[in-house]
Amino acid sequence: GGGVGDVVDARGDGRLREDRTAAATSVDDVTHTATTAVPREILVPVLPPDAASVASWLTALRGAKVDLRVPRRGDKAALMDTVRKNAEEALRLHRTRRAGDLTQRAQALEELAEALDLPEAPLRVECYDISHTQGTYQVGSMVVFEDGAPRKSYYRRFTVRGSEGRGASDDTAAMSEVLTRRFTRLLAEQGAELSEAERELVGEEGDGVAIASGPVDPATGRARRFSYAPGLVVVDGGLPQVNAARAVLDGLGLDTPLIGLAKRLEEVWVPGEEFPVVLPRTSPALYLLQHLRDESHRFAITHHRSKRAKGMTRSVLDSVPGLGPARQAALLKEFGSVKRLRQASPEQVAAVKGIGPVLATAVLAHLSSAGTGDEGQAGPGSPKDATPRDLSAR
Repeated sequence: GGGVGDVVDARGDGRLREDRTAAATSVDDVTHTATTAVPREILVPVLPPDAASVASWLTALRGAKVDLRVPRRGDKAALMDTVRKNAEEALRLHRTRRAGDLTQRAQALEELAEALDLPEAPLRVECYDISHTQGTYQVGSMVVFEDGAPRKSYYRRFTVRGSEGRGASDDTAAMSEVLTRRFTRLLAEQGAELSEAERELVGEEGDGVAIASGPVDPATGRARRFSYAPGLVVVDGGLPQVNAARAVLDGLGLDTPLIGLAKRLEEVWVPGEEFPVVLPRTSPALYLLQHLRDESHRFAITHHRSKRAKGMTRSVLDSVPGLGPARQAALLKEFGSVKRLRQASPEQVAAVKGIGPVLATAVLAHLSSAGTGDEGQAGPGSPKDATPRDLSAR
């Protein structure tokens, strides 16, 4: 092995090249063409304006003819598609790293404040998204960024119930419910008096967390998750979603700045404005909003898929009056399946711990009337009622 300045006949054609090109090997020490070499064929998505001049220049660099072409079909077109996807993933990672840089985050917040005419940079930003499958298993997500960085301990999930407990009528109504619950709780924890209906909506019976006043939990000394008002609220969607969100905040007497980010053209919508704010494609503020929106969508989708998976495994035993999860588990443990339970005698069912003769008769009568399906009924959003695709408010 020579030194760095040595040259070798890398091609075997008498022409000398630097040693760095001859040293190009794969991980299994198989020699391959150096990555600095000019290939004889270059595939591009679009030909440059002066393709002939570019090809001539590359030919001079290579010392042999170079073809420049756009693949239309076959393996080369598939390879081109793979390269495109890899480039998109690399750009996404680059944006994520930029969002994680303190200087970039500070610049993003300042640009955002300037673009939206805010009195100061929004140090706490909350982003909301809705996810569902054909209107079933509706969930909402609340993602919190502080100083331009995610604060995952403050993230929040909502199960959208609607006025009758069956979900909201559409995405706009779902977003309104989520924002109403979040900001009503904010007001309550800041000391506002709530009506019984409001307490039911956001209290222990509603969100499962007791309402308490003050931003700090005296028992732990830690900040409560929902006691701080955001400097900016972002909703995933365009003008309809933004206007609905504005109506909720106005109804609660809050003047919190609010925008919507529409995915198709990455437009920033401000309530009451006829035209959107369009941030430059390379703007750190746009990267921050995209990161927020993508994170809220991911968080909502994760919760939605979990709820849908649980709903799709409902048993026919769910609809037997008086038969809760513990007794269902006892029956299935004893008989192994609903099919075998259906074939059992009343005495055998009654012998299971916690069942008894009356409940055993009710279980077998229900199974008899429910038909012969081994797994029972499918709940809303099951494969027979919904596609497996996740839909969100976009």
